[in-house]
Amino acid sequence: QVQLVQSGGGLVQAGGSLRLTCAASGRILRINTMSWYRQAPGNQRELVAAITLGGDTNYVESVKGRFTISRDNAKNTVYLQMDSLKPEDTAVYYCNTDLIIDYSGKIYKNYWGQGTQVTVSS
Repeated sequence: QVQLVQSGGGLVQAGGSLRLTCAASGRILRINTMSWYRQAPGNQRELVAAITLGGDTNYVESVKGRFTISRDNAKNTVYLQMDSLKPEDTAVYYCNTDLIIDYSGKIYKNYWGQGTQVTVSS
């Protein structure tokens, strides 16, 4: 069975930095696109950043130049480095994978991590 386990997050002052980690466990052969989403109270979940298997990235406009997504394919892990944090970045952050294939050939679609709270104080 495949799981996505998140770590990182917490409380930080505006202008500070945090790093989120999401590790996929299981007998994983390949993970396609890995992404970070966030959801603030009363808002819809939004895509923050995504990275393909080949390393291509895209970001929501509001975090460009401040957040960096990266991945370590050998560790089946995706990271989100968040710098120059603003109060409006406060949300629960979720990692997501669109497609995971394990060594038995089983396909796992649209998997989510458990979520982690990021709170930025002004």
